Amino acid sequence: MKIRRFMAAALTGLSLLSIAVPEMGLANGLRVVKRGTSVTLDVPMNRAVVVESDDPFAELSIANPNIADISSLSDRTIYVLGKSPGLTTLTLLDASGKLITNVNVRVAADVSEFKERLRQILPGEQIEVRTANDGIVLSGNVSSAARLQRALDLAERYAPERVSNLMSVGGVQQVMLKVRFAEMQRSVSKALHSSVALGSQNGNASGETGQWLFGNNGLGNTPIEVKDGIAGALAFQFGVGSLQVGLLLEALEQKGVVRTLAEPNLSALSGQEAKFLAGGEYPIPVSQDGGTVTVEFKPFGIELNFIPRVVDGDVINLELKAAVSAIDTSNTVTANGLSIAAFSRRETSTTVELRDGESFAVAGLVQDDFLDNTSQIPWIGDVPVLGALFRSADYQREQTELVIIVSAHLVTPTRGEALSLPTDRIKPPSESELFLLGRTVHSQKGPASEVAKQDFNGSYGYVMD
Repeated sequence: MKIRRFMAAALTGLSLLSIAVPEMGLANGLRVVKRGTSVTLDVPMNRAVVVESDDPFAELSIANPNIADISSLSDRTIYVLGKSPGLTTLTLLDASGKLITNVNVRVAADVSEFKERLRQILPGEQIEVRTANDGIVLSGNVSSAARLQRALDLAERYAPERVSNLMSVGGVQQVMLKVRFAEMQRSVSKALHSSVALGSQNGNASGETGQWLFGNNGLGNTPIEVKDGIAGALAFQFGVGSLQVGLLLEALEQKGVVRTLAEPNLSALSGQEAKFLAGGEYPIPVSQDGGTVTVEFKPFGIELNFIPRVVDGDVINLELKAAVSAIDTSNTVTANGLSIAAFSRRETSTTVELRDGESFAVAGLVQDDFLDNTSQIPWIGDVPVLGALFRSADYQREQTELVIIVSAHLVTPTRGEALSLPTDRIKPPSESELFLLGRTVHSQKGPASEVAKQDFNGSYGYVMD
């Protein structure tokens, strides 16, 4: 008897508990057709879902009809249409007006098609797609900035101006750019000048060509004046009666080679601009209104500006501007008593794409200048063989070859001890080493000791491993 009373009390408590907490039986009271049961009903926007109730209902109500619209297909079947993003409540009552269940209806944008397109366009990328109110939230890691942008562009097609980006780019995103300016200049200059002077012994008659100088006392007391820069000269003088004849031959041959090499290195984050200048600024006066003169400074030296973009994996897009300039005193302009020097400048501005560790010759120049001049005394200079004494010739040729090569590397930071500095290789000597041994540098110990032993006849500079 006591057992029966205990069982009856337990059943009564369970029934009261189910009435007090209707949500516990709610999950089992409704089921989505072909989708199972759920306390929260997810409905895609502008699409419909049909649900069934385990118990027959007599009345339906929706808290916010602007979010979802409902209609009954039978006493157990409900048609739910998603209208706008949001969360509302669906209530079911039986014939006696008692509550059967409350269902949370959540309407969100349909992203199933977007997920499928994302897997097709960007396979292998770990991108998670979620809905937030009426927008799309993207999260996860992508392999490059270009693929991140593709995912955002695709999401904009499904939710214009309602895309939240929580994605991050993995991998190395720092680029070190190495630019090499290599220029060789070769010049050859040859000249052969002849000058003839005629004069009388008593100074009553005289004449000359070229640079031969003489006075009224005849050629015998006249000094020979050779042109500046002439490497060699040969003079002849003889007389025929009272006629004095002087002949001066001047010869010049010059050869020269100029080598110019500049290698600026610079590192930057993908998508960020980096600037480098090793040189100085030259003051240039500029005339202003009212007669005043101001000074503007023009930079010169080694300049490098570039913007790297890691496109996909190890593909790097480079937008760069590089220049090497120097003051050229041979071309000077004088204005208002002020001498302004010119500049020699080699510059390139371009955009290239290459992979990690690859090099690209972005600019090249081969220039060959030729100059040939001949001057002579009319008619006499045209005489074969003998006319060479009355003719001067100049020959100049300049050849220039310039190439600009860029190399890009994906880099990561390292410990400071792994880097060798130029100052690590040269140490000031002690007084005994300087005055007694004649050493200009101090022999140091350590990893850079072998490099420090090199003098200025060998290689020097910096090393980065």
